[in-house]
Amino acid sequence: MYAIVEIGGKQYKAEKGAELLVDLMDVKEGTKVKFDSVTVLRNDNDIQIGTPYVDKVAVEAKVETVEVKGDKLVIFKYKQKVPHRVKRGHRQKYTKITVTGIKDKSAKEE
Repeated sequence: MYAIVEIGGKQYKAEKGAELLVDLMDVKEGTKVKFDSVTVLRNDNDIQIGTPYVDKVAVEAKVETVEVKGDKLVIFKYKQKVPHRVKRGHRQKYTKITVTGIKDKSAKEE
């Protein structure tokens, strides 16, 4: 079972036990978070596609590390025939979360 969940405007594939690096969130370490914006839910033989979100489905996760730095991105600006060269770098900050489960309330009601 897996779900495609939208976190901070980006979509991630969430399975139980998966570790995800999402954009920096304002939470504390060890906090449990819940994401209701699930766009796709895939069970063994069944797939549910939301319009835009699947109803009664949530992804639960635990915050492992609040501030993790990603790989360095190099920004290099260059103009021809002019002595203009600028090199800058940037490291994005992320929050590392571990998916603890996918709660499907509609399956229990049936």
